[in-house]
Amino acid sequence: MSKTTRRDFIKTTSAVTAGAALTNLNVLRPERVLGANDRVRVAVVGPGDRARDALIPAFMKLAGDLNFEMVAACDIWSKRRDEAVELFAKKHNVNNLATARNTDELYAMKNIDAVIIATADFQHAYHTIEAVKAGKDVYAEKPFANIMADAREALKVVGGSKQVFQVGTQRRSTQSYMRANEYLRSGKFGDIVMAEMTWNVNQPGRWRRTNVVPLLKEQDTDWKRFLINRPSEPFDARKHLEFRLFWPYSSGIPDQWLVHQIDTVHWFTGYNHPASVVANGGVYLWRDGRKNFDTMTAVFDYGDAAKGGKGFQVLYASRMTNDAGGIKEIYFSNGGTLNLDTNKVTPEGGLKAGPAKAMKLNANLLEPLSLGDEGGVETSATTGADNSTVAHMRNWMDCVRNRKQKTNADIHAAYNHSVALCMTIAALHTGKRVTFDDKKQEVVTG
Repeated sequence: MSKTTRRDFIKTTSAVTAGAALTNLNVLRPERVLGANDRVRVAVVGPGDRARDALIPAFMKLAGDLNFEMVAACDIWSKRRDEAVELFAKKHNVNNLATARNTDELYAMKNIDAVIIATADFQHAYHTIEAVKAGKDVYAEKPFANIMADAREALKVVGGSKQVFQVGTQRRSTQSYMRANEYLRSGKFGDIVMAEMTWNVNQPGRWRRTNVVPLLKEQDTDWKRFLINRPSEPFDARKHLEFRLFWPYSSGIPDQWLVHQIDTVHWFTGYNHPASVVANGGVYLWRDGRKNFDTMTAVFDYGDAAKGGKGFQVLYASRMTNDAGGIKEIYFSNGGTLNLDTNKVTPEGGLKAGPAKAMKLNANLLEPLSLGDEGGVETSATTGADNSTVAHMRNWMDCVRNRKQKTNADIHAAYNHSVALCMTIAALHTGKRVTFDDKKQEVVTG
């Protein structure tokens, strides 16, 4: 991947405008033009846990009706390739699955129209760039990019192509979240004044792979390809398979969980990124050699309240050591609360008559409203093929079929959550207040 220079910096504060303007970067190289009834041939890149447990089942549930076919699996580890062949034969009645040792081999095949990318956290943007340059439509797992160079490059390449892209922030295809978005944008809720988000589990084995780490031998994989654009270091089976515990391959909690929840802030409000982030955390209990924190707290400032305009804070807290409080997303206005755990709008916390009268104001209490009558929100920490994942996969598959580039979580949504993620990582690593330079599209520390 080419290095980003200052000439490559996006010259606008809006990632949306920037991506739309980069039409000269169209790198589409179609191998065939899909007809309305043609079968869409798909490959999975990285058929590991997330692909096996969620993405592949979601895809296969829809493939028959939508005339899609899984034709190949690509992985640098021989064991994963063999497991993919067995999985598709036994569970999905696919007996002719091709395999590729790397993406060079994969894109040399002439029968691939689209790919599902479920590789390590730090590889998603890089592999998306490769796929789009090869003329493939892409469904990429989140997080999209955890360094800004990858995010900027991907925005240019994907935003300047005709390929259909979806990032796996599946809340955007969840009915209760979609109704929440409509409600907030209607103005009935009032201005958001605060949001509180938590993602708490008590799982010492989360992201550990103790059963397979001893099985991974350097000769059976391609460590250099695993590292892609990260600094060279000796082969380490733990970092290869337990990458979520080790920077620079993942930031752990921010890469995995914060991205889902902070993305809803951008979606609901139209803000592209925070104005500032402060954060702290540490490894307080699970001292198993990991480098990424088992507990963290971050405060995000959105808008321009510091300059006298509108804005609000987001308080984000997550721990892997105690699951009290669970997974929550709660938005507050002066009139009440929108709780995406219960899917209810209530007047809780709203301005009551007594305090309002003292300042010669009117009471401000929201009308109760349910957002979840047609199905609840998916906030579980599990990674199965839940209804949200199936709906999100279907949205991508429908767009691949009808060539509609505006998926529910397109490249601009992916870029924006990447900016917030990179800001959070910088704040955690430095302990400083982090802002963002809109002109250079770069994180600013201190």
